[in-house]
Amino acid sequence: MSDFTSRADRRNVRENRFRPIDGCEIREVGNGNLRFTGYASVTETPYEMQDWLGDYTEVVRRGAFSKTLAEGADVPFKLNHDGMTLARTKSGTMRLSEDSTGLHVEADLDPNNGQVRDIRSAMERGDLDEMSFAFRVTRQEWSPDYTQRDITEVNMNKGDVSIVNYGANPHTAGLTSLRSALSDGTLDRERLAELIRSVPDLADMLADRPADAAPEAEPKRSDDLSLYEARLRRLNL
Repeated sequence: MSDFTSRADRRNVRENRFRPIDGCEIREVGNGNLRFTGYASVTETPYEMQDWLGDYTEVVRRGAFSKTLAEGADVPFKLNHDGMTLARTKSGTMRLSEDSTGLHVEADLDPNNGQVRDIRSAMERGDLDEMSFAFRVTRQEWSPDYTQRDITEVNMNKGDVSIVNYGANPHTAGLTSLRSALSDGTLDRERLAELIRSVPDLADMLADRPADAAPEAEPKRSDDLSLYEARLRRLNL
């Protein structure tokens, strides 16, 4: 029987959330400069998530961003959470604020940057149509049956706001937990088995087996943990 209380342990680990890019735009603001505006997160709006225990509902509550923004969180604007920083709160080229809708983004982008031109073109064509933000949960509340998670406070410092190719993957939480466990040194045998089951095809990648081979539910030998951990790192997970 699954222990749903383990969901409450997921705090202060890096997580990503995605949303459609509707309402976002890049426009010229004089002298050929470009400005991106939109919402990276909408508060008080439930959405479905999935982890190694199954489905649950999540809500980012109004006010969740107020503390981290007041503390001057250093947040970059990126493409797919990777590569060159295209704007940044620290430099003043991006401004984040929380209003009655959610986390509002206003980023001044360099029109001479090739990646910015590519993003603008892809947005106008509809090829890029989602946003994402990376954060750490510092305060949360779970329903008594652990089927709803209310995020009441987040830390955006050293996270990011991104335009992304693809939207929410139902197994994002599992991969995020894997990365966090590896970086924090908290990956034990039981947790590894749970996370392997949560991500499709991961067991096959870790075991270097063909995809049609029978999956392993968990490591069978004591040395499998270090073996799987080394393979996780090699896969850049």
